[in-house]
Amino acid sequence: MSGTGSPDFFYREAQRLGYVARSAFKLLQIQKQYKLITPGSSVLDLGCAPGAWLQVACQNLGPLTKGGVVVGIDVKKVKVPQHNCDSRVQTVCADIMNFSRDRIRALSPQKSFSVILSDMCPPVSGITTTDSAISFELGMRALDIAVGRGASAQMEGYLEGSATCSNEEDDNGVLQKGGHLVIKLLESEDVQEVRRICKPLFRKASWLRPKATRSSSREIYLICQGLQSQKKV
Repeated sequence: MSGTGSPDFFYREAQRLGYVARSAFKLLQIQKQYKLITPGSSVLDLGCAPGAWLQVACQNLGPLTKGGVVVGIDVKKVKVPQHNCDSRVQTVCADIMNFSRDRIRALSPQKSFSVILSDMCPPVSGITTTDSAISFELGMRALDIAVGRGASAQMEGYLEGSATCSNEEDDNGVLQKGGHLVIKLLESEDVQEVRRICKPLFRKASWLRPKATRSSSREIYLICQGLQSQKKV
């Protein structure tokens, strides 16, 4: 495969299986290896456009009788795909940098989520340092939403002065104890710092570059498993 938009095996398989994008295979591999989403899970999908991860997440909720919910948030208006999605899937058009945790909580019957997926990525400018910096900020916002500002003193230096939501009513995150977090980042010197921050917060934090990632891409995923009890600071 050469060009960014060139059809390849994953593109053709996505069309054959009814996925709206080849990116579905990234989450399919993550799910196969880590089994983050279980029947009845409550899943938050940050940067959900065009909807492929919504499809995969809903597929793994099990039958309707098991319950569960999938909530997608994106700056673009995203229509819930008909294939592989059911009534448990909903989308919200919002800028996650200005969308408070309280408003996110209100989207889940449990007022929290067992799995948070962040596939957010900045529009590629071609300037490596700029793209990496924005990707890092989006990744830190996903972590902030999940664990809250009060969860780790290590986060304060990175969140201070950033574009994260300034009208939060409390410091608590929306990820349940024992829950899982997936963050997409662009490889840079800063990505190891994100893992360093996550390691004491989660039972395990590891890197994965899915097979469906294009060879020209710098995307890498941080898989954080099992949010642990945290001392507020």
